[in-house]
Amino acid sequence: MSVARRRTGLRVASMAALSLMVFAGATPYESLVADAAQKRDLEAVRALLQQGADPNAAQPDGLTGLHWAALNDELGIAEILLYAGATVSPVTRVGGYTPLHLASQSGHGVVARTLLEAGADANAYTTTGVSSLHFAAQADAAEAILALIEHGAEVDARDTFSNRTPLMFAAYRGAVEATEALVRADADMSATTAVKDYVEISRAASTDRARRNRIVAAAEPPEPRPERQQARGGGGNNSQRAPCVAPGLPEIRSSTEQIGQQGGFAALHFAAREGHIEAARLLLGSGANVDQVTAGDQSTALVVAAINGNYDLARTLLEADADPNLLSDDGVGPLFATLNIEWSLRTWYPQPQAFRQQQTSYLDLMELLLDAGADPNEQTQTHIWYAAYNAGRMGVDFTGATPFWRAAYAADVAAMRLLADNGADPNIWTQNLACTREPVDPDVPSNPVNDEPDPDDPSGLPAVAHGGPAVHAIHAASGVGFGTSRVAQTHRSAPNGWLSSMKYLIEELGVDPNLRDKDGLTALHNAAARGDNETILYLVSQGADVTLVGRRGQTTADLANSPEQRAQPFPQTIALLEKLGSENNHNCRTCGVGAAPN
Repeated sequence: MSVARRRTGLRVASMAALSLMVFAGATPYESLVADAAQKRDLEAVRALLQQGADPNAAQPDGLTGLHWAALNDELGIAEILLYAGATVSPVTRVGGYTPLHLASQSGHGVVARTLLEAGADANAYTTTGVSSLHFAAQADAAEAILALIEHGAEVDARDTFSNRTPLMFAAYRGAVEATEALVRADADMSATTAVKDYVEISRAASTDRARRNRIVAAAEPPEPRPERQQARGGGGNNSQRAPCVAPGLPEIRSSTEQIGQQGGFAALHFAAREGHIEAARLLLGSGANVDQVTAGDQSTALVVAAINGNYDLARTLLEADADPNLLSDDGVGPLFATLNIEWSLRTWYPQPQAFRQQQTSYLDLMELLLDAGADPNEQTQTHIWYAAYNAGRMGVDFTGATPFWRAAYAADVAAMRLLADNGADPNIWTQNLACTREPVDPDVPSNPVNDEPDPDDPSGLPAVAHGGPAVHAIHAASGVGFGTSRVAQTHRSAPNGWLSSMKYLIEELGVDPNLRDKDGLTALHNAAARGDNETILYLVSQGADVTLVGRRGQTTADLANSPEQRAQPFPQTIALLEKLGSENNHNCRTCGVGAAPN
């Protein structure tokens, strides 16, 4: 008989034997004790052990009878299995879970103590990187926590994912009893998680991608290159723009650079983020530093609470004397953060929604912050990456924005008035970002932008320097971006706030209705882009010039005539503006060719 035929015969015989086992009711895994323990059948477990069944026999996933006793809080089964010689710390095939891990995860303190007294390792980790104490903290299992600590568990053990301690697990879940037990065991309340540097992560990914592309390109035949032609013209002023990094000037950051470094949370930051007031109070009452900043973006618990809309917890932090003027590295403080979440955009990814379920209103919290000395004129240092998660089309950059400006962007007169009454300056503009990210010739003046009008700019306005005024509150409150981006899909504002915002800014604060933003547009252009005839008529009555033209040559009528894709024209608004003297250039983007129907 050939070797191949012999092997075929063996395979057939093995398959036949397996078939006989199946038909006979047997299984490849004899786990009778584990099966009985899974069913919580103490008498069956006892009988099987008396018959000589293996107490350590595991089911296909590695679960033994002791695992099931721990998971189901079956102390009697656990004791009889241990008496019968069951291994105290067998591990599952996926995750490496011991019975002690499962008892701790389920909050079964008595079974956990029994396993520990039988010799279970209190500091054993799963292959996913957590210890039994992490599990017990998350389960709010104070009894299990005490048993683990008594048997040598490391109180400040770090998980392998982001260096989280058991206290952080407890704070994250709002597990008050677990938090108290860990604090009494001298858990480090100032310990922080690992920091993720997203710029470095992106840079490393880019390097790997470039290396892979080179390998792929090297395996393919080279493509003929066209002859290079001498570059002609097109230089303009771009080659002479100011550098991005200079004292007193805002830095242009990519979206990844705006995110920067994240993480570095202490237990209090987790409680603040999740809105767990009692856990936060317990930590503060035990000596946690209310003003500790994250090791990532330098946010206090107060800022974290405000960003996530946990107004009630923010109030608790203020009652504990939290400093309202400590800002994150992007310049965001709790005042700005409160307005930003209250009027958060509609985005592809859901924004935090806790602000809808608070007893403290956003205006109440703002008043408390101002009473505590919050600076109403704090300015952001860059655009805020979490203002619109994942491709939010805002049509405006937040660099240099104040809380008053953010309130104006939401057309929120109540918030604007509260801030103005407490010293907010309504005339602080956002900052223009007009520099280049490329290296700059050192022989070129650092800021060559002059105040002479560009002959190709139909607005007749001088260029705005990098760091110069970009968008005023009156532009924000009238709908900046509605005519230059698809803002209408995402923007949220106070109900009936557009016209009332214009009246407040112009009549009470004396703002000029003809102020031009960096693109040469006015509040009238923005109202036109929204088809808001009522506001248009009001602005005109206050002296707004309907004939002003933006830097791209857009008139007020053009802004009402579908200036962007997916923006429908407003025929009645176009007719109104034409009647008032605006020129219609018939550039409707959604109409194909010609003017919008009148």
